[in-house]
Amino acid sequence: MISEERGTMRYVKVPDANLYYEVSGSGPVLLMIPGGAADAGEFVRIAPLLADAYTVVAVDPRGISRSRLEEPTTDLSVEMLADDMHRVLAATSREPAYVFASSGGGQVGLALAARHPEQVQTLVVHEPPIVALLPSDDQRRTGPRRIYDTYRQHGVGPAIQEFQALTGFGGQEPAEPEPPGASDPGMGEAMAQRMARMQQNVEFFLAHYMLPVTDYVPDIAALRAAASRVVVGIGDASAGQLANDTS
Repeated sequence: MISEERGTMRYVKVPDANLYYEVSGSGPVLLMIPGGAADAGEFVRIAPLLADAYTVVAVDPRGISRSRLEEPTTDLSVEMLADDMHRVLAATSREPAYVFASSGGGQVGLALAARHPEQVQTLVVHEPPIVALLPSDDQRRTGPRRIYDTYRQHGVGPAIQEFQALTGFGGQEPAEPEPPGASDPGMGEAMAQRMARMQQNVEFFLAHYMLPVTDYVPDIAALRAAASRVVVGIGDASAGQLANDTS
C-alpha cells in the first residue's frame, strides 16, 4: 500500500512556527517544496518513485496544513519561507542537497539558492510565477493584486475564480498516466486527505501567501554567482498559462 504514512513524519522548530515534513527513501537529500495551498501530500505519488535514489524530504510550508504558526501572522516573505527551508535542510542533510520546487514554491527555492547556496547542489524550479518578468504592458502583472482585493471585498469564492482565470487552471486538468500504486485504495484515501487540507489552506494562501510569492523577484546576480545549478522546468501542456510564460 502506498499512502502518506509511508514517509516518516517529523517537525523542525523555526521562529514562530513548527514545520512539518515527511522523509522517505535513502541517498542524497531531495527537498520538495510545494506551491500555493498545497502541502507535502502534493508529492505523495512521486515520492515512492524517487525513494530508491534519494532521501525525499517533502515539506508543508509555514502556515500550510500541519506547519502551524505559534502566533497569528499578517506578514510573510519569500525570504522567511526560504530560511525555513534552510532550517529543514540543516536538520536533514550534511551535504548540498537537490531541491525540486513547484509554482510558488519555486520562488522559495530560488530564494533558498540565492541566500544559502552552500546547501543547494541543484535546484529544479518548475514554473515559478514571477509576474515581474512579464512585459510591462501585460495586465497579468497586476493580477495577483486584483485577486487579493477581490478576496478582501468579496471573499474566497470569487477570488479563487479570478485566480483560476489568471493562472489558466480554470478548466479540467489533463489526464495523467497513473504511476505504480496509484490505483491502491490507500493512495486514493491519501489524495482525498490532501484535497481536504488544500481547501482548508486556501484562505491563508489568499490572505498571507499569494502576494509575497508573486511579488518576489529573484536575485539573479546572487544565483549566477552561486555554485548551485538552477534548472527551470516548463510543462508541455501549460503553453499560454501565466507560470509557463514567466518561466
